[in-house]
Amino acid sequence: MINVIIHGCNGRMGQAVAAAAAADPTIQVAAGVDKFPDKENNPFPAYGSLEECSEDADVIIDFSIPAALPNLLDYAVNRNIPVVIATTGFSNDDFGLIGKASQSIPVFQSANMSLGVNVMLELAKNAALAIGSLFDIEIIEQHHNQKLDSPSGTAYALADAINETLLNSKNYVYGRFSKHDKRSKSEIGIHAVRGGTIPGEHTVLFAGNDEVLKITHTAFSRRIFALGALNACKYVVTKPPGLYNMKDMLTQQTAVTNISSSNREALVTINDVPYDAYAVAAIFQSLAKQNINIDMISQTAPVDGKINISFSLPREDLQKAVTAVNELQSAYPAISLNTNGHIVKLSVEGTGMEHQPGIAAKIFTIMAEQNISIKAITTSETKVSYIIERQDEKKALEALMMAFEL
Repeated sequence: MINVIIHGCNGRMGQAVAAAAAADPTIQVAAGVDKFPDKENNPFPAYGSLEECSEDADVIIDFSIPAALPNLLDYAVNRNIPVVIATTGFSNDDFGLIGKASQSIPVFQSANMSLGVNVMLELAKNAALAIGSLFDIEIIEQHHNQKLDSPSGTAYALADAINETLLNSKNYVYGRFSKHDKRSKSEIGIHAVRGGTIPGEHTVLFAGNDEVLKITHTAFSRRIFALGALNACKYVVTKPPGLYNMKDMLTQQTAVTNISSSNREALVTINDVPYDAYAVAAIFQSLAKQNINIDMISQTAPVDGKINISFSLPREDLQKAVTAVNELQSAYPAISLNTNGHIVKLSVEGTGMEHQPGIAAKIFTIMAEQNISIKAITTSETKVSYIIERQDEKKALEALMMAFEL
């Protein structure tokens, strides 16, 4: 059970967090803090200031106002309590205070707690990388008529993410009221709409010649932000001091998203290949002439001027590969060949793997615990592929699925 203090408990978002927490069996609201503590009839004690609150807590969720930040951070640091900061409208000085506090406690700070918005950030960055120099970029955000800061923190986050992708070549223009000159190619326009009870909508518009690309996120209720804040609590409560954000949390959650196997491959190992670039090139040129598609390739470190090269290929091409390598025996008489047509290739994939250490170590540990030998392995930023005996396929898959909770 995670005990939380809701800072700003009687505001709209504070009440949304309280409602979401009540439906989560792993969360208990220990207390709330609000400038108007008696405004709502809460099922937990509410206080007018943090100093009045004596309940023990594992984490503080902040949905208040920027002016309350210094006192919040002092309270959290003095009591060594992690804090999730979802308030927006901070100044550079405020961010400095957040950074300083994160040296002592875990601090999770995000301008938007929505999963969808944070995926939108990545989509906007990718679009900017592809077409940002050719298209005009505008950001339009819409919120309810009670929202104080304008533009929204999310609009700034989108603009900053796009601008960083474009090497900070853009400047921000707000609204364009009273302007009478043409739009500059170096602009990112940012526009704010306030009205009614709109929970929040953000659109990044890429406008080109005769075509427009729009990336839009619409929030239909505040519940999505409350659930995001509770997930942030569960994430940050186990972390060491440091500054964390939604990308960190999503990266951890997407470290491994897919595990697959294929039993249509064969493994070839060529031993005692001369440690010479031309010899290696000759091997793969010979395979290419046989129209063989090579998949995994691994090479040992040189020993006494010799290396071993292993690769996987479709099993139906195994005999062609043997023929291709045998044709090289006259040029390289020391080489020998081992083949195995009874293998399985397992692949462990995830977009967050490049930012999450320990994935390879976990895979090796799982295989060791199952007494499964790995015959070859290749890696990339987001994928680990390795070869095992076919008889071990079911055991390996079940162990991996359980370990990575898939």
